[in-house]
Amino acid sequence: MPDAPADQPAPRSADQPRVDPHLYLHPQTLARLGSFELRAKMIVEGVMSGMHRSPYAGVSVEFAQHRPYAPGDDIRRLDWKVYAKTDKLQIKQYQQETNLDLVVLVDASGSMNFGTRLYADATGSGRVVSMDGRPNWTKFDHATATAAALAYVTIEQGDRVGLVVYADEIRTMLPRSGRKATWRSIVDLLSTHPVDTQTDFARVMEQTLAKVTNRCLFAIVSDFFDDPERIRAALARVKHRGHDAILLQVLDRAETEFPFDDPARFEGLEHDGVLRLDPRAIREDYLAAFKGHIDALRKAARSFGFDHQVVSTHDWLGPPIAAMLAKRNAVIRRSGR
Repeated sequence: MPDAPADQPAPRSADQPRVDPHLYLHPQTLARLGSFELRAKMIVEGVMSGMHRSPYAGVSVEFAQHRPYAPGDDIRRLDWKVYAKTDKLQIKQYQQETNLDLVVLVDASGSMNFGTRLYADATGSGRVVSMDGRPNWTKFDHATATAAALAYVTIEQGDRVGLVVYADEIRTMLPRSGRKATWRSIVDLLSTHPVDTQTDFARVMEQTLAKVTNRCLFAIVSDFFDDPERIRAALARVKHRGHDAILLQVLDRAETEFPFDDPARFEGLEHDGVLRLDPRAIREDYLAAFKGHIDALRKAARSFGFDHQVVSTHDWLGPPIAAMLAKRNAVIRRSGR
């Protein structure tokens, strides 16, 4: 992998090939950036350049309906003719945007602090530490990178986005807005670290639903290490309230493949204690149980018409995001919404 891009790119001749924008989305490249803001900018550049014909690029010109103005909406989309007649502020909505008011939920519980992807720093000295001193690219790194990209794409297409960072409860929440400044606020809130506590997804969704009154799309970025039945019950409440959801399950390769051979101490990251185990003795049962958990989550999501996608911390960020957007756009076209 090349070093992280410099602030000012070197001059490029006309016949010199362009750098693949997806390089900006490689965990090893992103992990070298000490500033999360800089990392987020690289993510966005890679996603927007790599998506080419974005399924959500631009706003449809086909008028659909009005909705009441909310603080943070772009005043350029106010219908002043309606205001003159009714003395009420109404926002004009178009066919493509009537179904997208996004709330991104990012899991910041203890298990998200796990990661096995090591990387060398930008000096080429061979040290496997990042510029801020961390030895690996974690699930939380991957989740926040994904959240930043989704938020940027949503704002660029003229829609509103909000953010929830959670663990056993909502830790911080940013109200939905379509203002350009909202993205910087989201990046600031994501510049944090996981907390040493367990996930309580059902409680978090109950708290979130109490604050969200209109129909929206939830993008939940988590490892979903919680009781599948509690997750299913929470998703049922999301469906009952008329919302839509995307479940992006962020997992490390060590969790999905369990490549350990020697007896070792395995320590839980959410106060689960310590066990000394022989990995070879439990590998088959572990992999079966882990696959069963993923399958149960996928089945629960699809039973409510929601999307579920596994995202590996060892893979690029761009393709999963672009594939998810393309899939949802195809569903919208088929349904005529």
